[in-house]
Amino acid sequence: QVQLVESGGGLVQPGGSLRLSCAASGSFFRGYTMGWYRQAPGKQRELVATIPSDGRTNYADSVKGRFTISRDNAKNTVYLQMNSLKPEDTAVYYCNVKTGGLVPYDYWGQGTQVTVSS
Repeated sequence: QVQLVESGGGLVQPGGSLRLSCAASGSFFRGYTMGWYRQAPGKQRELVATIPSDGRTNYADSVKGRFTISRDNAKNTVYLQMNSLKPEDTAVYYCNVKTGGLVPYDYWGQGTQVTVSS
């Protein structure tokens, strides 16, 4: 089992910034891919960004140039730095860990609310 604990969500004004953190524990291996997803009211959960152990990041087009994903392998922690926030970024943000192998398995954090409003 892998446990994921998220922090850093909150209420910000348009143009503001937030930094999300997610710490993994349990049966976590540093070779796993980590990432962030989000789900807005009435919409499907969507990928925001991923970062494999080799550090080659991947971003949704809607956040490129504004968000930065990073990881600290010594702390088993993934971060999401969010700048120039827009109202459409409002969603519950979920940390994700994907195992390797022939049948990968997804672990999810509890979710943290991000609200962008004036």
